[in-house]
Amino acid sequence: MEKYLYIALFAPLVGSIFAALFSMSKKNIITGVVTSLMLFISMIASLNLLYYIYTTDSIVHVRMLDWIKVGNIDIPFGFVVDHISIVMMSVVTIVSTMVHIHSIGYMDHDKGFNRYFSYLSGFVFSMMILVMSDNFAGLFIGWEGVGLCSWLLIGFWYHKNSAAWAANEAFIMNRIADLGMLVGIFFIYWNIGSLQYEIVFANIDSLPMSLIVTIAIFLFIGAMGKSAQFPFHTWLADAMEGPTPVSALIHAATMVTAGVYLLVRTNEIYTTVPQVGYVIACLGAFVAIFAASMALVNNDMKKIIAYSTLSQLGYMFVAAGLGAYWVALFHLATHAFFKSVLFLGAGNVMHAMNNELDIRKMGGLYKKMKATAIIMIIASIALSGIFPFAGFFSKDKILEVAFDQNAIFLWGILLITAGLTSFYSFRLIMRVFFMKPTYEEYGYHPHETYPFVIAAMIPLGILASIAGWFEHYFVRLVTYLLPNWESTTIVHSTEYILIALTSLVAIGGILLAVYKYNKGGFSKSWEETFSYKVLTNQYFIPLFYDKVICKAYFLISKFAFKVVDVKIIDAIVDFIAKFIYKTGENSVVIQSSNLSQSLKIMTAGVLFILILIASLAIFK
Repeated sequence: MEKYLYIALFAPLVGSIFAALFSMSKKNIITGVVTSLMLFISMIASLNLLYYIYTTDSIVHVRMLDWIKVGNIDIPFGFVVDHISIVMMSVVTIVSTMVHIHSIGYMDHDKGFNRYFSYLSGFVFSMMILVMSDNFAGLFIGWEGVGLCSWLLIGFWYHKNSAAWAANEAFIMNRIADLGMLVGIFFIYWNIGSLQYEIVFANIDSLPMSLIVTIAIFLFIGAMGKSAQFPFHTWLADAMEGPTPVSALIHAATMVTAGVYLLVRTNEIYTTVPQVGYVIACLGAFVAIFAASMALVNNDMKKIIAYSTLSQLGYMFVAAGLGAYWVALFHLATHAFFKSVLFLGAGNVMHAMNNELDIRKMGGLYKKMKATAIIMIIASIALSGIFPFAGFFSKDKILEVAFDQNAIFLWGILLITAGLTSFYSFRLIMRVFFMKPTYEEYGYHPHETYPFVIAAMIPLGILASIAGWFEHYFVRLVTYLLPNWESTTIVHSTEYILIALTSLVAIGGILLAVYKYNKGGFSKSWEETFSYKVLTNQYFIPLFYDKVICKAYFLISKFAFKVVDVKIIDAIVDFIAKFIYKTGENSVVIQSSNLSQSLKIMTAGVLFILILIASLAIFK
């Protein structure tokens, strides 16, 4: 099965290199086709590996070569396909393949068509390294590769200041968090002497508890950055400046899911320190309702979906923090399908509306874009957690875990968030597809996208509908490497009550959105309230970052340049240079070729040395 591992890993790289060869040339449809084909091949290889691992209950582990071997450091270039990584590989390749196909239509008229596909396939290759590596060093390489490619793709239209700024924000904020992760990796190697997963996890219990807590915290800081958890959350919504298919890939299958994957992969560490896990769960619950509240009032279509991603990541962190790692991974998988559909559908709407994102300028698009509307409605129902769609099974399981572990406060927050999720999801649907049309006032002439673009969305829409039905098979697959998961101890009657309550809240949110926006939405007076301004300004956190952190950093940098650098460091360097120059200039007289003057200087030098020797002899 090793050949399938190599195919799954390197096929995206082949596509990326192929597209790069034409990056400076005019648009060539072949680059889009070839890169999509390479992703399709990678997907088939991944699914073959999934079938093999599921049926044989074994893993595929290869050590390609010795990578870093200096003294006691021995880090091989190796990859492992096990019960955790194969889930990620399957999700990444399925979503990425459909995103690549969709992108052929979306980027059809863009001058950077070839360059775009090179970046996009490179993004997938980096994610595959991240999830398939058998050690922390390889994981970190993929981690940074994902960060680099996200910078290239978010800032793809670099001629726009907003895109360049958003790309830099995402890159810098992730570098800050990645430093924490790197410190955690250093602590692991310093105390265990290896970065191989199997060695680290086998010896983690031998470390002092305080050290394990330190490692867990620093690794989680890295996860917070990649998965945009508070306070590193601001970059996620701003990353919408990139092409919409990129947003689908970042939010559904690659970058933001890396943080959740890190917690699941290192579950042996976090199981040892449940107190850290509970803090993670509390932060996840806060982010879930925090992001959902901002999605309630936002009018930017892509940012609404972005805040939804942030909220759902909070759910995943709650599950991981409470020790239900398989549930976190399950929700990651189901979420990838319906969230990618929502972003791709948003791309269709943008394509039809001349890149317009303000949902207040839309309405009535159902008649013009029925296929897109139906697929987005299905995805929104799945996101809302309505039976029998995928989101119901995974999201409800997280609520069940919280209730089962007596984290009633967290359960309550997630329950409220479930209602908010349903409301803002169908607020978007109503505003875009069913309210009174307003696009004619702005001169837009919407139309449906290419048939092959819709065809690329259909498999994801189907998976968003049925993926939850495979919960039993999923549990059987991941139980081997996740022995810490425990089946719920809730009696069936209580379980059914919880399910009914969650479903009623979700359905209530949908009905409220349909009712209110069928009548034109909320009154204008609501938009003048302080609470509305707080939500639309993201709780003034970006303003705080700008005024307190960025401006302070700028002033410190300005002071360091004008005072420390110019007046102190440069002055000292210039003084030394001038002193040496003057000394040399004054010493030129020695080389005057005047014998009489040379003898005088020689005599003075000899006399000085004799006096110095005599003085030392006297004082000795």
